[in-house]
Amino acid sequence: MSQHSITQRWFFLVLSLWGSAVSLGGYYGFFSKIDLIWIALLVVTGITIPVAVYYFNVDFHTYIQSLDLKYLTVFHLWRIPAGLWFLYCGSQNLLPERFVNNAGYGDLAVGLLVPVVLLLRFRGKYTMFHIFSVLDFAIAVGTGLTFNLLQVPLMENIATFPTVMIPLFGVCITGALSIMTLDRLIGKRRSLLAT
Repeated sequence: MSQHSITQRWFFLVLSLWGSAVSLGGYYGFFSKIDLIWIALLVVTGITIPVAVYYFNVDFHTYIQSLDLKYLTVFHLWRIPAGLWFLYCGSQNLLPERFVNNAGYGDLAVGLLVPVVLLLRFRGKYTMFHIFSVLDFAIAVGTGLTFNLLQVPLMENIATFPTVMIPLFGVCITGALSIMTLDRLIGKRRSLLAT
């Protein structure tokens, strides 16, 4: 078995265990019982650890670099249901309006851009998409983290199931993969400019 296949298996195993742990913790109300500051710290940790592994583990770095940019872009389609869920929660007064507007509409915009980007035929389309995606992501996550730290009323609902799956699973993976993808795209652009 090639190193690539081994790394891929580990990658999907870790994702499965992570998703299962968040799902079970959310379903049984574990995250609702902890202070919101811990949710914020878990999100930051969930983004930081995969990025650190990417930079310090050659096999994982090589694996991420080998992924087709099309698939790293299609992955962002998950943000459409996430955005719709946030908007639904907002319509039920379950989450703060500012957070819902930043996270819900931003996720929808990024998700709906995916098919457009795939149809476009110009060189920098993936770079532009992922920069836009990261900017939107920074606004939404920044709002969520700030509201968590400030303990804004209604923000405690972010820790309820199934909503908690978005920050503690989807956001972490999206944040980490976005950083890795941009690193790859910017590195590629740098090497093209150097030649």
